[in-house]
Amino acid sequence: MFRKRYSNLSVVTRVLNDDHEEFLVRREVRSTDLMAQCDNTSLLPQHDDRTAPFRNRKGRGGHKGRPFDRSRRDRQRGSHTGVFGGPGPRSRLDNADGDVTMSDSSQDSSSQNRFNPYSRNFRKGDGRFDRDRRQGKGAGGGRGGGFRGDRGGLSVKARSGWYKVTIPHGRKYDKKWLVQALQNICSVPYNPVQYHVDHSRVQFYVDDHDAANALLKCSHKITDSDGYKVEVHVNPCSPPSFLVSDLKPEHLEYLKQCMAKRFDGSQQALDLNNIRTDPDLVSQNIEVILNRKTSMEAVIKIIEENIPELTCLNLSNNRIQKLDELAELVSKVPNLKTLNLSHNELKTDRELDKVKGLKLVELWLNRNPLCALFKDQAAYISAVRQRFPRLLKLDGQDLPPPIGFDVETPTAIPPCKGSCFGSDEIKVLILHFLQQYYSIYDSGNRQPLLDAYHDGASLSITTPYTTQNPSRSSLGEYYKDSRNLKRIKDTTMRFRLLKHTRLNVVAFLNELPKTQHDIASFTIDVNTYTNTLLSFTVSGVFKEVVVDGKSRESTMAFSRVFITVPAGNSGLCIVNDQLFIRMATTEEIRRAFVAPAPTPSSSPVPTLTAPQQEMLTAFSQESGMNLEWSQKCLQDNEWDFNRAAQIFTQLKAEGKIPDVAFIK
Repeated sequence: MFRKRYSNLSVVTRVLNDDHEEFLVRREVRSTDLMAQCDNTSLLPQHDDRTAPFRNRKGRGGHKGRPFDRSRRDRQRGSHTGVFGGPGPRSRLDNADGDVTMSDSSQDSSSQNRFNPYSRNFRKGDGRFDRDRRQGKGAGGGRGGGFRGDRGGLSVKARSGWYKVTIPHGRKYDKKWLVQALQNICSVPYNPVQYHVDHSRVQFYVDDHDAANALLKCSHKITDSDGYKVEVHVNPCSPPSFLVSDLKPEHLEYLKQCMAKRFDGSQQALDLNNIRTDPDLVSQNIEVILNRKTSMEAVIKIIEENIPELTCLNLSNNRIQKLDELAELVSKVPNLKTLNLSHNELKTDRELDKVKGLKLVELWLNRNPLCALFKDQAAYISAVRQRFPRLLKLDGQDLPPPIGFDVETPTAIPPCKGSCFGSDEIKVLILHFLQQYYSIYDSGNRQPLLDAYHDGASLSITTPYTTQNPSRSSLGEYYKDSRNLKRIKDTTMRFRLLKHTRLNVVAFLNELPKTQHDIASFTIDVNTYTNTLLSFTVSGVFKEVVVDGKSRESTMAFSRVFITVPAGNSGLCIVNDQLFIRMATTEEIRRAFVAPAPTPSSSPVPTLTAPQQEMLTAFSQESGMNLEWSQKCLQDNEWDFNRAAQIFTQLKAEGKIPDVAFIK
């Protein structure tokens, strides 16, 4: 009981002492405030947000208990010292004023120790701004994150962007003096963008995070001629509206003159490094911000109209984040060989895809965020050279000579020459094989193809690599079994998609959609032939056959590599079959199925006698027509070789034989 009463008595005594001390402090502050008002009677009718010594935070009314409540709370917590270690509120009020005066704008370290009970205390510029923000502390040391003036502010979540700087009642200050006074104590050089007066305030913009942070720390460190502190409020903001508007015609003329001054005709080089701070443009209040579309478009237009032969362009230190507008350089500045994009804000190497058409030999990308994305220098060089294969220098460092087949003069791909067999003997062998193979393949039953494959044969099917959903196209039936090595990375899956032994191969072929191939579209190229091996590629078009022998509208193209060995009497046996299927091009579709192809049931190949087959092969070689048209010509002339040759010569001279009749 005694202990409880004693505790209650201690609390009452402490509260009474606190109230008494607070009363004394209030009386001293009122007395000091009254003296200040007597010294500044000319300022009484006008409200001023600038902070004078011991002035109320909100600029009006008496001093009310917030700062003293804070002091009392500190004492209740057992702390009888000030915020910076002083003995108490009375001693804090007696601290000397070490702020910078109007005539001396150099930074005074003693100003850091001055206590102002009506404003937040700012941390020293110790480089820990980001860490304080992550810990929930504002730049001013209070709660919340980001830039915070004496009256609060918005959080800053990125180290780039735009910031609005506001000087309350800055209208009364000379612009030259104010800008210079801030610069004298600002630890980071800054460029005031769009300096203007808004009512009694002065406002301007900066687009640099470090400069904005340094300007914030300048608040209350400059004393004007009336003895008032100059406040500096800094808040993140969206890009100023004037930046997205078109440059005026007179501004374009100044910009053109500025670029002419920065152009070196002997080197065909244009230096636009940090152009937004060019004195000629700043003196005319012209804002050329190259990370804005309109400014970059204006620069490129001037280059196109005046120096299209430009070979070297320096765009460093311009806050560039995207390269969309620079894509026009590919067509408008074709001779550009050197491009400097260092000290910008490119965040990913994918931006380089927009300008990869440039034939650059030297590129600068250092001091961009994208450089930190690569695990090592080799990966960095590889990623850049994928876009610019001719590059010889990167960030000033020599690169190994590129390996490529580029030619300086435009070269057209030669036209297709058609089939290539190597010898007439091989030609007859392959044509006979393909006639038999595809007559069975396009029939309703592919089981007889067992005789065409070796016991240990293998087969694979491939479709083009795509990031889209292939099931929506006609290739969907083939895509699920595609062994495209760019798509299939797992070695086990690669092995499973490779069909082994002739039984598995033919079983798989039977599961594929029924087809109708255009024999007349076939192009054959012999890759390798020896006494024991023959490898050749056959390409052409086909359609899928659905119900009742009808074919789909979509035409597909194929390329097939057969690796064969001799079998039986002048026959071939497949040991490896590689089938590639894609959608046909417009030209392939236009030329496909012009001549009616024989149906599988009426295919003439299996019913020909040995002498007729030999005559057909010989007539095809001498006439140059494919087997289908050669057989038609012989049949129409009752297998009279000489008469068929005479009719063929006559019709060819009259131009009555279509191009599709001939072997390509």
